[in-house]
Amino acid sequence: MEKETVEILELIAIRVPPSDRWKLVDDNTQIIHKSLTDALEAWFEKNQTKAEFRLAPLDSKLYVIRNEEKEIQPEPVKRFNIYGDPM
Repeated sequence: MEKETVEILELIAIRVPPSDRWKLVDDNTQIIHKSLTDALEAWFEKNQTKAEFRLAPLDSKLYVIRNEEKEIQPEPVKRFNIYGDPM
C-alpha cells in the first residue's frame, strides 16, 4: 500500500499588537512574550520536542507543523458482466 504524508497545522501563538509581541495559545499564565524568538523558546521549553513552524504574518498567527502518514486505499477493481454492464 502507498502512503501519503499530510501536514497538520496546529496554532501555538497569536501576535499581540503593537509591535512583535506574542502570546502562546495553550499557556494558562497568559504571558506576553517580547519577541517571536522568546515565544518559540517558551514553546520549546514547555513541549520538549523538535518541530517545524509556519508563520502566517497577515493573520498574526504562528503554527507548528505536524506530519502524519496516511495509507492510500487502492480503488476497487471495476467488474462488468458479459453485456458490459457494471456489477
